[in-house]
Amino acid sequence: MIDLEVVSEVTGLSESTIQSLIRADEFPKPRKASARRSCWLLREIEEWAESRPVSDLLPPLIRQ
Repeated sequence: MIDLEVVSEVTGLSESTIQSLIRADEFPKPRKASARRSCWLLREIEEWAESRPVSDLLPPLIRQ
């Protein structure tokens, strides 16, 4: 199980964007790890990511 900070790192989305997507029912909802802690299953985040459409945008150039 991973917390919001790690979900943000894994997806590249900000924590506020993740929370907005959850409210819009467009992102997996967290699970209760305890009475005061919610986390996500990494597998569910990976499945969500794999279900996203393929982008037509080219990745940014990396300049050295």
